[in-house]
Amino acid sequence: MTAITVAMGDGIGPEIMVAVLQILKAADARLEIETIQIGKSVYERGVSAGIEPEAWESLRRTRVFLKAPITTPQGGGLKSLNVTIRKSLGLYANVRPCTAYAPFVPTRHPAMDLVIVRENEEDLYAGIEHRQTDDVMQCLKLITRPGCEKIVRYAFEYARAYGRKKVSCFTKDNIMKLTDGLFHKVFDEISAEYPDIQNEHWIVDIGAARLADTPERFDVLVMPNLYGDILSDVAAQIAGSVGLAASANIGEHGAMFEAIHGSAPDIAGKNIANPSGLLLAAVMMLNHIGQADVAERVHNAWLTAVEQGTRTYDMGAQEHLENKLAQGTREFAAAVIARLGERPQILQAVNYANAAPPSVSTSQANTRHVAEKQLVGVDVFLHDSTRSPDCLGAMLCTMSEEAANELGMALVMITNRGVKVWPSGLPETICTDHWRCRFMAAKEGGTITHKQIVILLDTIHDLGLDFIKSENLCVFDGVPGYALGQGQ
Repeated sequence: MTAITVAMGDGIGPEIMVAVLQILKAADARLEIETIQIGKSVYERGVSAGIEPEAWESLRRTRVFLKAPITTPQGGGLKSLNVTIRKSLGLYANVRPCTAYAPFVPTRHPAMDLVIVRENEEDLYAGIEHRQTDDVMQCLKLITRPGCEKIVRYAFEYARAYGRKKVSCFTKDNIMKLTDGLFHKVFDEISAEYPDIQNEHWIVDIGAARLADTPERFDVLVMPNLYGDILSDVAAQIAGSVGLAASANIGEHGAMFEAIHGSAPDIAGKNIANPSGLLLAAVMMLNHIGQADVAERVHNAWLTAVEQGTRTYDMGAQEHLENKLAQGTREFAAAVIARLGERPQILQAVNYANAAPPSVSTSQANTRHVAEKQLVGVDVFLHDSTRSPDCLGAMLCTMSEEAANELGMALVMITNRGVKVWPSGLPETICTDHWRCRFMAAKEGGTITHKQIVILLDTIHDLGLDFIKSENLCVFDGVPGYALGQGQ
């Protein structure tokens, strides 16, 4: 028996979870279930994260979580429960299979059968945001080498475990050369360790277009957090229905399994919700805990039921509602239970007997190279709504000339929203009240000190300018660790 934690959820959550648990019991799943309360009722008790200490204790004890959809009440200060659980438990890999079930579920892409492996902890979802000026908000995009290594290796291990032939990487490193560039670089490094698996890289915009147009050309896709969140929903919908899509969140010390859809409170209690996404997530859970025999039995029963006409209204049965041909949640579960032990005749039956769930340890990360780091400049960000670029440039140049010996650096560029506006800016450029002023070591190829940066900031303050943050500019093993501006 394997202990698991179950949350019944909100909205349609309780009714689809009941259906799923009935199927798992009928399939003789070897489970000991601990039930916790999370979501709307917990938020309303004043717990901003939507989960209480007792629930954390269960999750940390069982390390396996089957979660129905929950509702986050509207209002400020409430955290995303999914994000909280993923990050707190280190669930770094979000795995979302997207498969077409033609001709039984309508789709324009009957040959579609792919898996999106999404990085789950960092990128823009690190949640580090600031309001910096009246006009400008900032969200920091954090991409780390350890995070890239874990998710890319997991994608290749997943492909190998489940007999898939190709891994495709999506990034936008033609624009975000450092952050997405690191993800692409790590992908190239790790793909060389898997010569038995094809690999390719796509810029995310054209890759997304190809995914929407010809998804059958893809097998396993790996990508940073934001792209994976968006494109996995797109892929699920074009496969047939978001209501069919399951999600596994995998870490070294635990895993969470869920449908990708929301709690749909508008249809709660009407016995029309589709339990398929949560059921297929439970199949992923069974494989994860070593009950591949039960996973195979349940999945094949579900495929057989779909093949034989069992479907809820979101699976293309809308036109049959008036004729009472669409099954409700309870009836759908009963149809799957009735077919346990059967295998589909048209749809591809699953075989999990030889599949060992992939596992990636942080100890597999590449040995760290400690680079030689040199501080060569600083970007100082200012809040100013009254001065022109030329006026700011003149003020800062005069200041740096007067304090040349103390500062050891000179102003080389001012940008606004990443566009160079001084020197030689264009009058057509639209500017906000947020300025990046780049100071570099006055001596070509020279370095500066942290103390000189402190002096610089103090001097800028004395000019009556409002600096809101600074970013050190460093060179690592002779390679700039910062984006070069126009003219540099």
